[in-house]
Formats: sequence, structure tokens, C-alpha cells
Amino acid sequence: MLGDPSGVHVATVEHLMAAFWATGLDNVIVEIDGGEVPVMDGSSQVFIEAIDEAGIVHHAVKRRYVRVKKTVRVEIGGSWAEFRPHQGTRFEVVIDFDSPLIGRQEFKADVNGDVFREELADARTFGFMKDVGRLWASGHALGSSLENSVVISDEHTVINPEGLRYSDEFVRHKTLDAIGDLALAGAQFIGCYASYRGGHRLNAAALKALLTDRTAYEIVETPEERQRVFSGDFVTVAAAQAQAHAPWML
Repeated sequence: MLGDPSGVHVATVEHLMAAFWATGLDNVIVEIDGGEVPVMDGSSQVFIEAIDEAGIVHHAVKRRYVRVKKTVRVEIGGSWAEFRPHQGTRFEVVIDFDSPLIGRQEFKADVNGDVFREELADARTFGFMKDVGRLWASGHALGSSLENSVVISDEHTVINPEGLRYSDEFVRHKTLDAIGDLALAGAQFIGCYASYRGGHRLNAAALKALLTDRTAYEIVETPEERQRVFSGDFVTVAAAQAQAHAPWML
């Protein structure tokens, strides 16, 4: 996404994956008539609305999770991320930008589908005007505009006429990105994911570190078909045999 401290780029797959995570969609085929997922308004909101309109078919299959059993941490430069055990699904995301408009922001909450819809889904990607020329010259972010990004001026003000949707929209979008990145595990996780000055590369590194340590997690399933596990409605889960084709078996 625009605004990633580890490198400025546009990513929209995570916006779609985050929408799948929030709506509980874990068996879907995506067909795209183009080179990438459309950026829409820079958030997950349009995807959520489209899924709601289309509807979801529930299958007679128990839902499986990656449950974190011990803390796994990765560090890249001055950034870090870690998974740790937690009775539910929690995100603790902290960003710290050298911009008085953003500065240090935190989003810490147990997240379920309702929390995602109400507090994260419409948080937009963001970037700095000073980077736009360089990106366009290198052939990147050519579709970026005020319609799909929050743009910050050289004077550290929001250029978009409508302003921000939240005073801390920046960290909310970073949390949305993290949810989308971790959805690539192939199953939702039970645990807490915490990061400081994170981005897509750090999220991917943390997920890889977790799934390559077979002692750090276990695959569990709910006792009832398609039941979902979140803090506040936590249910008993049982160990399950992972499918050979699952990402965590690679």
C-alpha cells in the first residue's frame, strides 16, 4: 500500500483478502479481467458490500484454524512483528511515521467480522505527495488518485477535499492490510498478532516464521460446522489433521 515504510507501492489483493476474512469466506474462486485486483476506493468496503449483495453459501464442513501455541517474533530494521497465544483473534498494530499528521498511532482490539465492518473496512490506503512523481516516473502507482488514496501534502495536510474518515485512519488501514496479508495462511488464526512499523513484507515474514515452526502452532477445528472463533464468542476447539495441500504443510 502507499505509505509502507519499507517501500511505497500499491497493493489491493490484501483489501479483497481482508474482506474474505471478515465475511468468513474461505472457499472461493476469484476471476479477474485485468492485471491486478481493482483498487476501488482504496479500502475493503466495496468488496464487503459486493459479498453481502451476492450472499454466502455455507458448506457442511467444520471450520479449521491455525492456533498459536508460543510467541514467534521477526525483526526487520527498526520494525518488528510477532504472533503470541491468545484466546481469540486479536490485532495490536502500531505505526510511527516521521510526519506530524500521522506520528504514532495504535489500533488494538479483538477483531471479528462486526468490528472489521464498523472500524476497519472503509479505512483507505495512503501516501505522500512527495513520492508520487518518483513512483509515476518508475511506472508504479499509475492508477493512484484522490478517489482511491489519502494523499498527504508536503506541508503535512490531507489533500483530499473530504478529509479523513477517522482521525487515525492510517493505522486502521495498516490493520486492514495486516488482516489481508495473514489471510494468505489459508485459514484464520487464533492468537494475537502485534506489529510495530509494519508493512506487507514484515507481515509475510512473520507468517512464514510461524508456519515454518511446527512447534509454534497447531491446526484445530470447531465442533460444529462452519462455526467461527473470535474473542467474546470463543468456543471449544479440537486438534485436527491438516490437509496435505494446505499452506502450512508446504
